[in-house]
Amino acid sequence: MTLSVKGYAAQNATALLAPFQFERRNLRADDVEINVEYCGVCHSDLHQARNHWGISRYPLVPGHEVIGRVSRVGDKVSKFKVGDLVGVGCMVDACQHCHACEQGLEQYCENGFTDTYNAIDRQDQRPTYGGYSDKMVVNEKFVLSVPENLDSSAVAPILCAGITIWSTLRLWNIGKASTVAVIGLGGLGHLAIKLTVALGADVCLFTRSMDKAEDAYRLGATRVILSTNPVQMEWVENEFDLIIDTVPYPHDLNPYLPTLAINGTLVLVGLVGNIENSLNSVPMIIGRRAIAGSMIGSIKETQELLDFCGKHNIVADVEIIEPSL
Repeated sequence: MTLSVKGYAAQNATALLAPFQFERRNLRADDVEINVEYCGVCHSDLHQARNHWGISRYPLVPGHEVIGRVSRVGDKVSKFKVGDLVGVGCMVDACQHCHACEQGLEQYCENGFTDTYNAIDRQDQRPTYGGYSDKMVVNEKFVLSVPENLDSSAVAPILCAGITIWSTLRLWNIGKASTVAVIGLGGLGHLAIKLTVALGADVCLFTRSMDKAEDAYRLGATRVILSTNPVQMEWVENEFDLIIDTVPYPHDLNPYLPTLAINGTLVLVGLVGNIENSLNSVPMIIGRRAIAGSMIGSIKETQELLDFCGKHNIVADVEIIEPSL
């Protein structure tokens, strides 16, 4: 028995998203059925729909920032009940027995986590379809509790952009004594400022356009530095414990390295692919600085983030698009 669902799908790499009716599995004992209320539009949805990464399976229903209400639960579900406000992020399963999974780091599953869409279900070998749909069926281990006090229409991006930032901030122990810089003020960047400020750290924005300054200050940044201005870059040399680089396209990292403090780290969270130009190792060697990468976050971290957002009333800045299913 299956569940009939309406959604939007890309049928190939050049087709526009169009209405698509498909089947989801009926509930397993540990599954939660969710009536989808909101789904974020992530830039990776475009990459997948257009097969930019060469891994897309069609028809493809995007969407991995899902907010909705529980409509049914399986017989063995213990974490959720009908009516609960919940979320689903980038993962709906993982092997749960590799070194990464045993550490509670499912996003780094050595056997590959199961993506919310454009993947194959580990148990029944059916394709996974995302949140651009009216219903989802997800194992309760990969469903998240969303605080009721938050504006649910603005929570969805927290499940991808937000957790990508949060996992980075937590791993590098950012707190009240920390100085952090953010490169870029898009979906990732604006949440990086909000979350870093809420943790009590001092935040600076690096930008190529001072048009972003007003928004940066509104979000809580204390400084805005024009990264193309050598004089301004000298002002912040040896300053930052952490730089969060949210830029999704190749760019030169060398100008930012001297602004790191001793033992500082520049973490790439936006770029997927090759780094532009060669890296000059001198700033890294003389300051024991590092360049690292980070990807989304675990289920445990994501729940921690949602609880933190509930406590501090943090949501994303969003624009609502209303499709008709």
